[in-house]
Amino acid sequence: MSKQERTLAFLAYLLSVLGWLYVLLFGREDKLAVYHAKQSLGLTLVSVGVVIVWAVGAWIISWIPLVGPLIAAASFALVILAYVFLGAAWIIGMVYALQAKTKALPLVGKWVERIPV
Repeated sequence: MSKQERTLAFLAYLLSVLGWLYVLLFGREDKLAVYHAKQSLGLTLVSVGVVIVWAVGAWIISWIPLVGPLIAAASFALVILAYVFLGAAWIIGMVYALQAKTKALPLVGKWVERIPV
């Protein structure tokens, strides 16, 4: 793999939304970059989904009298834990991109590989 291909794959992670959008629009001939753009897209979708699921769940739980709001606020620790794992997956993805590997990321990689682009 050339340095240009690895750099484009790395930028898919580094620039997040702009990175994978650029690769999917203008770098479609580079299979390594497209693979990592899909992985980065999956990380972004899961990151947004975690917050949405927490917000809806916390809103529902907060209707429980007395302890509901406390439990809803404390459940934000789960969001922080998810973001720690997603941050680790993001770093792993950047390392894989620089090494020109097409390995699935932990947590989201296998799911994202099924998405046709």
